[in-house]
Amino acid sequence: MPATPTTDGPATDGPATGFVVTGVEPAAAELAGSAAGAAERLLTRPPVGLGDVVPAPASVRPQPAANFALPADAAVRVSADPAARDVAEHLAELLRPATGLPLPVADLPTIPGTLMLTLSATAPRPSAAVREWAAEEYRLDVDVDGVRITAGTATGLFHGVQTLRQLLPAAVESRTTVAGRWVVPGGTIVDRPHFPYRGAMLDVARHFFTVDDVCRVIDHLARYKLNHLHLHLTDDQGWRIAVDSWPRLATVGGRTEVGGGPGGWYTAADYRRIVGYAARRHVTVVPEVDLPGHTNAALVAYPELAPGKVAPPPYTGTEVGFSYVDPTDERTYDFVADVLGEVAALTPGPWLHIGGDEAYKVKGAAYTGFVERVQQIVAGLGRTVVGWHQIAPADQVDGRVLQWWGTDGDDPTVAEAVRRGARLILSPGNHAYLDMKYAPDTPLGHDWAGLIDVHRAYHWDPATHLTGVPAEAVLGVEAPLWTESVTSLAEIEFLLLPRLPALAEVAWSAPSTRSWAGFRERLAGHGPRWQAAGITFHPSPEIPWPRPSDNVRIAGSPPPARQPRPRSVTSGQGQTKIT
Repeated sequence: MPATPTTDGPATDGPATGFVVTGVEPAAAELAGSAAGAAERLLTRPPVGLGDVVPAPASVRPQPAANFALPADAAVRVSADPAARDVAEHLAELLRPATGLPLPVADLPTIPGTLMLTLSATAPRPSAAVREWAAEEYRLDVDVDGVRITAGTATGLFHGVQTLRQLLPAAVESRTTVAGRWVVPGGTIVDRPHFPYRGAMLDVARHFFTVDDVCRVIDHLARYKLNHLHLHLTDDQGWRIAVDSWPRLATVGGRTEVGGGPGGWYTAADYRRIVGYAARRHVTVVPEVDLPGHTNAALVAYPELAPGKVAPPPYTGTEVGFSYVDPTDERTYDFVADVLGEVAALTPGPWLHIGGDEAYKVKGAAYTGFVERVQQIVAGLGRTVVGWHQIAPADQVDGRVLQWWGTDGDDPTVAEAVRRGARLILSPGNHAYLDMKYAPDTPLGHDWAGLIDVHRAYHWDPATHLTGVPAEAVLGVEAPLWTESVTSLAEIEFLLLPRLPALAEVAWSAPSTRSWAGFRERLAGHGPRWQAAGITFHPSPEIPWPRPSDNVRIAGSPPPARQPRPRSVTSGQGQTKIT
């Protein structure tokens, strides 16, 4: 009788993974060889499927017979390009702790048993219509001889590395050596982002967070192919970046925070470290200096900026809308030019965020006139203006980006600004604000924009979210985390995860590749990864996390409950509630 093909996975174009011979007495050597081959296939069966990646890739073609097992003498081979080599070094740094392998990094040519990162002029290229994401596309091929990641840029290679990381067993996230086989599922992934701007915001003004804390957040962004970190650097409660020409901004304005804590600020060296750490992970820092409101800390440091030229008392509460710099005094614009100039000099990215929200005491022409002058200062620095959507009525400048944080998809003022040339970053308060509670009993966060569970964070489409705004005007998505009630890294992580990957998939993956049912199954596999890495997260009941009987502890413990101080809390952008 003929051999009968069998498979141990879904049908693919690749060869069968095994066979059964009937009606023939095989020779002993053949039988031994067949048994050895079957045993090897069982040992190299990966615990992760090729399609189990978050965010969902554009194209996945599994080939189960082509799984790759990392050998003891594995190496990372890379194109002779400094940027590509840095990505290769990053890959080796990710894998060495858990695998215990030396994983030397060397230039191509390739040899069997290697991880290959190739910058190639023949890498997939998009059409001119979607040129903005060209720099981020990559291709990942896995066969029995190795893994090849090919891209046109180092950024594309880096995204491919994050995908490879997810295709290895969850224990790869451990910072100590784990015994086991490191198997990658065979096949091909071709991937690219749906939106070019994908980010998160961390408010370091309401509560100050250290450089190490910020770098840890950057790691979370990079893991899920988010490419922008917006730092909310200034607010009523604290000024968090040193400015040489106005030194008291930090030394006086930086000494407070919500609740009366000691505050803090970043020196130029601290900020450069954040920017450099982000750049190596292909994340662009977007600094925000909030103007003309949210400026009490600046006014404490420099009373001459205040309308009455009298220093207000330091503020450690959470109300908004009461402070502003004097829009009628030329000294104010000297201040703005100096501060933005120094921040721009420290920040290599193209964006400068000028805030612009909740300036309730600067109205009408005074407000739009102030915004227009600040926009021109930013343009004179060669940077692109980003502001909260309240700046929409001001005149358009080339490239201006509005960050929309509303909760109602009908916003005629913003739609009109788009018709005048503005582009949008969408941060809808009722889908993307990560300081909202998951559920009524969540121990952290607010609920002014509603409760945001994982499904609500996932279930929306940026391209159609705002009435009268065409899809091509949407630059991307950002998930803000305001920190009025957040005081530690563990609390940051508890609110970020697992919602951050949901928003990352909304921003990266085309709607045709997204489904809630598929996402929740893929996300479930990340609980063990976070646990292995020592990351705190919320064990959302919406997600089918691995059972404790599977010998995996699936959830990071919620942050310990803090004794609340009676206070009013806000969204960071209005909507006051008393707690």
